[in-house]
Amino acid sequence: MDDRVRVVLDVIQAVQDRDAETLDRLYHDDLEFREPPSLPYGGDLEGKAVLQEQLESDPQRTWLGTWGPLQPTEAERRFDPRVVAVNGDEVVVKYWMRGVGPDGERFESEVLGLYEVRDGKFARAQMFHFDTAAMVEFLNRAR
Repeated sequence: MDDRVRVVLDVIQAVQDRDAETLDRLYHDDLEFREPPSLPYGGDLEGKAVLQEQLESDPQRTWLGTWGPLQPTEAERRFDPRVVAVNGDEVVVKYWMRGVGPDGERFESEVLGLYEVRDGKFARAQMFHFDTAAMVEFLNRAR
């Protein structure tokens, strides 16, 4: 398997497993995340240290702080990633976001992720959600 693909899939697996140690090892110091601004954790984040600080000081504004409580089992945490393309340092993966609200409402939606591997590390992630409006509505109901 291509080394870039392995890095991306290892990061996805570590997110599923909530394996912070592996993520810290795989994330580039100049890590960037790009999420749609309409999401509670949306916008641009730059730097592994900034992510760590946000996880500690304002976790509800992070992906993990938002989705962690809504993914209590492996079934909700499972992304079922499928690599779609590799071009230079970029890897495109189609996967699923799943969650379950406190009232038992289930949510599932496809996502296309564009990832960059630089210096053998996971350096950039930009997510393209198929239905951000449905996702925001679910997250609002689940709060």
